[in-house]
Amino acid sequence: MKKVRKAVIPAAGLGTRFLPATKALAKEMLPIVDKPTIQFIVEEARQSGIEDIVIVSGKSKRSIEDHFDSNPELEDNLIAKHKTEMLKLVQETTDINLYFIRQSHPRGLGDAVLTAKAFIGNEPFVVMLGDDMMHDQVPLTQQLIDSYQETGASTLAVMRVPHEDTAKYGVIDPTAEVKPGLFNVKNFVEKPTPEQAPSDLAIIGRYLFNPEIFDALEHTAPGKGGEVQLTDAIDLLNRTQRVFAHEFKGERHDVGNKFGWLKTNIEYGLQHPEVKDELRQYLEQIGQQLLAEDQRK
Repeated sequence: MKKVRKAVIPAAGLGTRFLPATKALAKEMLPIVDKPTIQFIVEEARQSGIEDIVIVSGKSKRSIEDHFDSNPELEDNLIAKHKTEMLKLVQETTDINLYFIRQSHPRGLGDAVLTAKAFIGNEPFVVMLGDDMMHDQVPLTQQLIDSYQETGASTLAVMRVPHEDTAKYGVIDPTAEVKPGLFNVKNFVEKPTPEQAPSDLAIIGRYLFNPEIFDALEHTAPGKGGEVQLTDAIDLLNRTQRVFAHEFKGERHDVGNKFGWLKTNIEYGLQHPEVKDELRQYLEQIGQQLLAEDQRK
């Protein structure tokens, strides 16, 4: 069985939910306190033993490449001012085997993954979406790799969501739980209405694929929104080889919308050594003000 060495991070989306900020700034560069969201994804990949990462980017995404490149002028300035901790933060983003591919047109997530075919070759690989930040004792990507080493099968991450939210996700139709937290799947359904949803197990932003997924993507017609949907290709792949679903029970932060991004900033800020005390005091003050306003009503 081949080792899982490579990861694909799709980052070509237009980021329309965050306009006007994303008119000229890559959505993936929006910070969680002081670290871009995409850096959290890259760090999870490295913690899981991934050696080579390809980022599928698009127009107005140059800031991602610049972030992971060296900046000699900045580094020299930090060295001269003996700011060793800041220098470490800057340099740790450059010691990574990163590659970049352009998705020329926004044809959907499935098409973005397909652009990495030549980079992946005939190897298993992971796909990591930047809108989902995961936290667990064992990184979710590592959990998928561990499962793959047992089954040799493509495996994607799922998480239970409120039934009324199923229209926001791809959802699985499980047939059996082959072992705790690992499901055989009958069908994969892209964004079903709550009435049509076969379960509450929604696909979240981590996947591990055998390379046969590329053949499935090449035979997948545009689906919802006129885009090539990765969920449709997974459903097609599942007709010829088993695709498992691994239930994630850790903590997921959805930073793909304004409220989720703000909430994640607060939660991470409460753990950040530089701001956690002041932030806690501020939140307590705001809470008291809101309570007083409610009592006056």
